[in-house]
Amino acid sequence: MLQGKHFEELNVGDAFTTARRTITETDVIQFVTLVGFIEPLFLDMEYIERESLFKRRIAPGTLVFAYSEGLVVQTGLIHGTGMAFAGLDKMMLKAPVCVGDTIQVEGQVIGKHEGKRADAGRVFWRHAVKNQRGEAVMEFEIARMMKKRGKP
Repeated sequence: MLQGKHFEELNVGDAFTTARRTITETDVIQFVTLVGFIEPLFLDMEYIERESLFKRRIAPGTLVFAYSEGLVVQTGLIHGTGMAFAGLDKMMLKAPVCVGDTIQVEGQVIGKHEGKRADAGRVFWRHAVKNQRGEAVMEFEIARMMKKRGKP
């Protein structure tokens, strides 16, 4: 099993890049059905082509965020050391993600806080989700509770 980095091993400025993932039509349909985003913007191709801003099926921002988090988990960076999602800030959707687009996350540690817990501290990250052309489609800051070394 992969072992993630502990609080002490993460430093401001540390950066990573995830693998890539192409967003499919099936992804969008299953996601909007699962979470109840049952609306023409995601499901009705006639409406999409005639009425929507982008004239193509787009992925909801929440799907892009969820997949970006999955890509981060796949790096192994937080395996066994990430204890909790501790907050989200400054999220900006900068461009649509359409069916067929491929996303990747570039992340950087922007801060750390020891806090009161003996077993964990908060690590703050800035994530930029980029498409296959290297254009930022989403940016946000996220905080995670990370296990300290030698703590259960």
